[in-house]
Amino acid sequence: MNFINIAGHLGADPEVRYTSSGKKVTTFRVATKTRKGGNDDTIWWRVTVWGEQFDKMIPHLKKGSPVVVFGEMQKPEIFNDREGKPQISMEIWASLIQFSPFGRGERSGESVASQGGAAPQAHVEAPVNPYMKAAPTTATQGATFDDEVPF
Repeated sequence: MNFINIAGHLGADPEVRYTSSGKKVTTFRVATKTRKGGNDDTIWWRVTVWGEQFDKMIPHLKKGSPVVVFGEMQKPEIFNDREGKPQISMEIWASLIQFSPFGRGERSGESVASQGGAAPQAHVEAPVNPYMKAAPTTATQGATFDDEVPF
C-alpha cells in the first residue's frame, strides 16, 4: 500500500453516490500546488470516501475549502483529454480528512466580500488531530515523559 498526505483546496462540492449494493461513496477533487523553478503547477487529486465515516464533516466542505487528506494512493491512470494530450488521473481513498489550518482566513473573507462575493458566514471548528500531541501546559513544561525519550 502507498499512503499519502496532501493539502489543497476543493475544486467542486463533494458528490455522494451509492453503489448497486447500497454502499455510500463520496467523491471530491482536491487541487494541490507545487512550485518548481518559479513556475506553479497544479496537481488534481480525486478523493474517494467509502462509507459514512466523514458524514458530519462532508456538509461543511464546499468548493474552495482548504483540506488535508491522508489515505491510500491508487494506481495512477493515464488518459487522453479532449485535445488528445495525455493526462494522469491521481486518486486517493481517504482514511483521514481534516479542515486545513491554511487557506481562507479573516482577511481573505473580507477581500471576497469587498469584491462583491459573500464572506463566509459560519466558522467551523477544526477537529483535533489524533496523531498530534497537545501543547504542553505551564505545569508540564520542562518535564520529560517516557514517550519523548529519544532512545
